[in-house]
Amino acid sequence: MTNLFQRSVFLFFLLLSASCLSAQTNDPDFMQSVGKIYVAVGVILAIFAVIVLFLIYLDRKLTKLENQIKDHE
Repeated sequence: MTNLFQRSVFLFFLLLSASCLSAQTNDPDFMQSVGKIYVAVGVILAIFAVIVLFLIYLDRKLTKLENQIKDHE
């Protein structure tokens, strides 16, 4: 049963990669031709920056709580 599942997953990814490779052309794609690629990259960078800032905020808050716990012990 697991062997059949592993083979089907492997076949799925093989077909998926083959279809992705066949989609490669020398023509500029729609996003580049319209100029929206820069908007998409900007949105992705903004989301990444927000996640990084949130992680820094969370780290500082956890460090503060850890110090409070250490002081009470």
